[in-house]
Amino acid sequence: MIVRKLRIEKGLSQEQLAHMAGISTRTLQRIERGANASPETLKCIASALDTDFSDLRKDQDMPSGTHGILPDLSAKEQEAMEYVRDIRGFYMNLIQYAVVITALAVLNLFTSPGYLWFLWVAAGWGIGVVGHGLSVFEIFNPFGDDWEKRQIEKRMGRRH
Repeated sequence: MIVRKLRIEKGLSQEQLAHMAGISTRTLQRIERGANASPETLKCIASALDTDFSDLRKDQDMPSGTHGILPDLSAKEQEAMEYVRDIRGFYMNLIQYAVVITALAVLNLFTSPGYLWFLWVAAGWGIGVVGHGLSVFEIFNPFGDDWEKRQIEKRMGRRH
């Protein structure tokens, strides 16, 4: 959506733009993902972004054939945004891991301190977190672009 592109170009966070436009952050998130917005909401956003309302309105009227991908972005910009989303996903996974394992450790130490069962959970989930990090930061990614290309070529070869 053009709203997201303009917001990023202006260096604003979703929270900042939502506050400037007088709408909730959740509403802005939905609009950036392709949900329709009322004309009043679009006018508020256009004013906050210092852009023309008709540009935002046209964007709302266009059918979205690329869910989650911004049509006005170059391939390099789209790739960069996808990379940043992957990194954000990894950090969210890491935070969830830390919070849950800490809670399980506290629970374990209060209920049965003689047997540290939370370490099994920490080890299992930790392997997944490490794998996720290696993949996101492209240290080790067995299912990267090359793998995808090989699989596509393999499938295309079978069908011809």
